Amino acid sequence: MIRFIYFDLGNVLLFFDPDLACRRMAEVAGVTPQEVKRAIYDSRLMEVYELGRISSDEWYWIFCHRTRSQPDYEKLLYAAGDMFTPNEAVWDLAKHLRRSGYRLGILSNTCDAHWRYCRRHYADGLRLFEVAALSFELGVMKPSEEIFHKAADLAGVPPAEIFFVDDRPEHVAGARQVGFDAVRYEAADQLAEELRRRKLLGPTGE
Repeated sequence: MIRFIYFDLGNVLLFFDPDLACRRMAEVAGVTPQEVKRAIYDSRLMEVYELGRISSDEWYWIFCHRTRSQPDYEKLLYAAGDMFTPNEAVWDLAKHLRRSGYRLGILSNTCDAHWRYCRRHYADGLRLFEVAALSFELGVMKPSEEIFHKAADLAGVPPAEIFFVDDRPEHVAGARQVGFDAVRYEAADQLAEELRRRKLLGPTGE
């Protein structure tokens, strides 16, 4: 029996556009978007940041060194996260599930700057989720089995009692490997049907 439901953040609850983030940061730093992309994404700096191996301060100073710039710290962190738009249909599903009494959580590969942005702009919606299993806080990323074990511990239920939705097939496979009931997100209607099949959602979405 499913007792806990985890949602991925990026491209499930929130659509995101890294190219837009690069343009935002470039504007703040006075450099080109290509320089930002090379400094952060091509160099795997974002991956290290999402693993929590460096702090936001360290990430900032590495950015400054690589781009030969020194933008305002808070403006740069904000620009790094200014790329999200809500997937309203999935938020609506989460609201239905919460009203039905299901416990919800977020299980995401993310960093401190992105999470700060989300808490600032989506604070009301995030109250639906009682657990946030985030890579930068847990020190491990999907699809590693370790993050799914840690997420189950945070939820306080066995993996077999967790439903998880993610847009990346390798993350779905990792979750299934530890016993989660996991599906790949393709569209809100498809996710709703998966929930109905498990009797987690009524026939009319309630």
